[in-house]
Amino acid sequence: MADAAHSSYDVVIIGGAIMGSSVAWWLSREPTFDGRILVIERDPSYSFASTSHTNSCIRQQFSNASNIAVSQFGARFIHNFREYMGGDPEVPDLTLQSYGYLYLADTPAFARTLAEGQRVQAGLGAATRHMTPDEIAADYPFYQLDDIVAANHNRVDEGYFDGGTMFDWFKRMARRGGVEYIAGDVTGINRGANGTGPVQSVTLACGQTIACGTLVNATGPRAAATARMAGLDLPVEPRKRYTFIFDAAQPLDRDLPLTIDPSGVHMRSEGKYYLAGCPPDDDPAVAYDDFGFDHSLWESKVWPAIATRIPQFEAIKVINEWVGHYAYNTLDQNALLGRAQSCPNFVFINGFSGHGLQQSPAMGRGVAELITHGSYRSLDLSAFDVNRAAAGRVFEEKAVI
Repeated sequence: MADAAHSSYDVVIIGGAIMGSSVAWWLSREPTFDGRILVIERDPSYSFASTSHTNSCIRQQFSNASNIAVSQFGARFIHNFREYMGGDPEVPDLTLQSYGYLYLADTPAFARTLAEGQRVQAGLGAATRHMTPDEIAADYPFYQLDDIVAANHNRVDEGYFDGGTMFDWFKRMARRGGVEYIAGDVTGINRGANGTGPVQSVTLACGQTIACGTLVNATGPRAAATARMAGLDLPVEPRKRYTFIFDAAQPLDRDLPLTIDPSGVHMRSEGKYYLAGCPPDDDPAVAYDDFGFDHSLWESKVWPAIATRIPQFEAIKVINEWVGHYAYNTLDQNALLGRAQSCPNFVFINGFSGHGLQQSPAMGRGVAELITHGSYRSLDLSAFDVNRAAAGRVFEEKAVI
């Protein structure tokens, strides 16, 4: 752990993973912002951060226009990554592997939901197709489709990318822009006026107190614990999500889209291998440090779903597996963003429920604009207002995985 170089900062960001570093980088390049920025990260190895366990996917197949717009900017950001990073030739190009998401519907009701979503997405410029079983079979003859009545698929700006490289360059460029990163554990958030006024400072486990003008909560699955230190509630909790990398004795003759099976299992190509993932059937909140792996999931849920949907995958072998945490928003599984009404200099960027990596470019930019200008400038993100949680106001999104 290291002490901060100064006793006071204009902006202090708690959490240096993808969201915290996105906010820090966007702030560092705001031409009208020249304040000091500090990022405090409790685990600078990021070994247990949700960012480090992500599957690095991006999709436009949402039902809510705000989520679609956020991911459309994310795709533009990936395609123009070096340009956004200032044109530095050292910055690598990012490739978006546009295999697309393929949502399979096994009921007429879900098929209608997909058709409604396709109309919304197409109206906003997405290339989503609503497909019949015959159309699915023509493109992907390896699927068993006896129980499937329809699907949605989009192969334009939808798939996966190297999220680790994007995260690395957020950090690098933030530091080059003057952002200070320290390893530290925030143990207290201090508010004036008997604990009901604005945030004045944070206290670290080492005993150092750091004053701040604006405080940003970017602590992923720990977001509720961070909020509680300021006397605020946030409906975010850690939930386990499992990922398996497997090899197939009979590989497919074409790329496998990110297939969302009605069983709850998803799968896609991963180089010469394949990736599959799922939530557990029993999906409670877990401890922040609980990364215990339920090895029975593969035999009881994942492999049967894979082999049923793609009979060619009867003979497959797991070669890697891991578990990570969703920062799960129990209200509506969508982002919680912006200033708390009861503490306006406390800013939230939390609750992404598995959408975080793909949404980090737009959300980080929006929070930087909110801090600098007092409002969102590039993209209206007000639908994600954090204060909807206290009001019980649900952000309606039907396409949650």
